[in-house]
This record gives sequence, C-alpha cells and structure tokens, in this order.
Amino acid sequence: MDKNSDIIKIEIIRILNENGKICGTELAKRVIKKVGNEKIVYREISELVESGEIEKKIHSRSHIEYELIDLYESVNNQLKNIYKEINIIFDEISHFVITSQEEKFSFQERLRGVIRIIHIVQSTDGIMKLLSGYPTFKKDKMFSQVNRKIDDCWQSIMEIIAHQPEENFLNEILSNLKLSQFDSKNVN
Repeated sequence: MDKNSDIIKIEIIRILNENGKICGTELAKRVIKKVGNEKIVYREISELVESGEIEKKIHSRSHIEYELIDLYESVNNQLKNIYKEINIIFDEISHFVITSQEEKFSFQERLRGVIRIIHIVQSTDGIMKLLSGYPTFKKDKMFSQVNRKIDDCWQSIMEIIAHQPEENFLNEILSNLKLSQFDSKNVN
C-alpha cells in the first residue's frame, strides 16, 4: 500500500510539474488513468495539500485548482542557475579567444578548445530544449534570457571558427563532432 501511495504521489507531482496549475478533476482523472483508484488518488491529493507540498485553490465548489507550492519561484531559481552557468561559459569563450592569441595555441589546442566549448554549449542548449516542453518553464521570463545567451555563445563560437587562419578548421571541427553513422539495420 505504501508503494502505491508513493507512486500516486509521484504521479501527482509530475503532472503538476508539467502543467503548473490544473483543475482538480482533471488532475484526478489523469492520475487515475495511470495509477490507483479514485478514492486513493483523492486521499493522496489531500495528504499532499496537508503536508504543504501542493496548494489547493477553491474558486467555486465545482472549480478547484491545484499547483505545486512555490513552483514558479523554483522554476525561476533553476533558470537563474542555468543563466549563471551560461554566462560563465560565455566569459570562457571570450577568454579563450584572448588566451589562444596571446599564448599562440597550436592548431590542435585550438581545435580541442573549440570542440570542448561546443560540447558545453550543446549540453546547456539540450537542457533548455527539454525544458521548453514544460509550459511552466517556457512561461518564465528567464527562459528567453537563457536562450538569448545561448544564441550569443553560438555566435561567438562561429566567429572564433571563422577567424581561424586554417581553411580546414571548420571541416576538422565537423569531422570531430559527427554523430556515429547509423546503419539502416540499427534503425527499427
């Protein structure tokens, strides 16, 4: 019974994370569809309200909404942390340009440095693409700021590549970044 209770609670929180606010009947219907029965689901929702994990807003007897407590603050804090990280990456890109010129990095050092930076930006960009599937994240004001800063990073990376003395620098980067080739036998 405890295991089912935990599964139901996790499902309730997952749905609230995806949707932000949601009507009580819609929440219950979606949870019941995945796990549990009506009585247990409503009991778990009530327990989450009592424990302070979710908030219940009663607009009328037939219109009750639920949302995670401080969801927007939590989302905003997460996006602010990503923004700080992408700012550090942007500064690292600027620092790379200066350092590579001052210390006269070799072709291989510049190539490895740019590829490492690309991987870092790709990773952050991938996180933002995943978060874009969640309306709560997408609606936050920091979401567009983070995406703009990621675009700035990509622009700086393209400028670094364009200003390299070797004509084959871009080709070398592309050949090092290529995804493994898929054989038609590997695709279902």
